[in-house]
Amino acid sequence: MARKSARDIEKVYSVGEFVAKLRRLADSLEAGEPFEIQVAGERLYVPADASFSVEHERADNTDELEFQVRWSKV
Repeated sequence: MARKSARDIEKVYSVGEFVAKLRRLADSLEAGEPFEIQVAGERLYVPADASFSVEHERADNTDELEFQVRWSKV
């Protein structure tokens, strides 16, 4: 299997699109199923046993809240 290059992108969604993605993720988590999402043309498969965290950052006059999903590739 070919190794994929490093990547760090951010995609902005409308409120409705963001809510729909969160809802699909929550439904997958509750069902114990993997989650599939496409970000900037790349399809990602998140396993059901991924780890989840919430991160808060503050700098100057800006706050940032990140919902993070991490998993290791086999």
